Amino acid sequence: MTTFATQIIQWHHKNGRHHLPWQGTRDPYAIWLSEIMLQQTQVNTVIPYYDRFMQSFPSIKHLAQAPLDAVLALWSGLGYYSRARHLHQAACLIMQNYQGNFPQTRTLIQQLPGIGRSTAAAIAVFAYGKCEAILDGNVKRVFTRYFGIAGYPGESKTQTKLWNKAEAHLPDDHQKHHIATYTQALMDLGATICTQRKPICSACPLQKNCVAFNDNLIEQLPTPKIRKPLLKKETIFLILLQHQKILLEKRPATGIWGGLWSLPELATNNNVITYCQQHLGISVTDPRSLPSFDHQFTHFKLRIHPQFLQVVSHSVSESSPFAWLKPNDALKYAIPTPVKKLLEQHFLTENTVLNHQVIGQNNA
Repeated sequence: MTTFATQIIQWHHKNGRHHLPWQGTRDPYAIWLSEIMLQQTQVNTVIPYYDRFMQSFPSIKHLAQAPLDAVLALWSGLGYYSRARHLHQAACLIMQNYQGNFPQTRTLIQQLPGIGRSTAAAIAVFAYGKCEAILDGNVKRVFTRYFGIAGYPGESKTQTKLWNKAEAHLPDDHQKHHIATYTQALMDLGATICTQRKPICSACPLQKNCVAFNDNLIEQLPTPKIRKPLLKKETIFLILLQHQKILLEKRPATGIWGGLWSLPELATNNNVITYCQQHLGISVTDPRSLPSFDHQFTHFKLRIHPQFLQVVSHSVSESSPFAWLKPNDALKYAIPTPVKKLLEQHFLTENTVLNHQVIGQNNA
């Protein structure tokens, strides 16, 4: 075994993470789910979502048979909703093409929707003991610092160098049975020791031969991406209330919040009352502006201007893509985080303006 692999395996036995909910299993479904949820999301955030998901959909078959709306509802708040759509799509394909049995090689796993090379390799390692190299964000950080690899890790040239290192430093033929421990050790080292900010170099088993540590390059590596200023966009959310119910609209399957239920939305240069009448078939009272707030995506910042309107009359049917729901029921749907925030703040919190209006209707 290489010195590199030996050092982090030995470190992991004493210092690694051993009690995460998806550890200690060879179930490829459970491992797959955890790997997808952990993409761009912290472990502590993932755990309750993972537990609820496994309780509701304990197998590939259960997931494939579930309506997509139910899957998205459990995913609500976790973000990057394409992950949930891809999970559901992949589960259906596994039932159709593999008789419900998860494929066993990295090449086949990687062909499933939403699974890239590193995720496929991690599943193959943890579920089947395959000797495959991984290269997630944490591992990239470990390798760039340890080997002193400059260049933004997202660039193809840098990625090629990193993959070469990942392949070259796998446990050798006599120690391949340590591959799961080695892989988890790499992940844990990047997540808990070789962190993006304030890494704990004194506790790192690789410190002695780490280029970044020895050459005082910890702050410079990994090379950051040249960031452009975030684009700023604005939109209006309509909170349309009638008989203690609000209107939700199902968004298109693709794009931001694809397939989720959201408040009707329009551009800021539109007249709210005219829009409601002409596009929704709803007559409303004058709108009341609620405090604007920001919601940040990866590539842009969205300024949301909520408008509260009492519905006088409407011709909107109780069918897709619209639904009239009580706020408590709406929270059980697959809704974006800012919509959930608005509902909780203005309908479910005592002493808010909208809550008093609802109470007033109850007493009328």
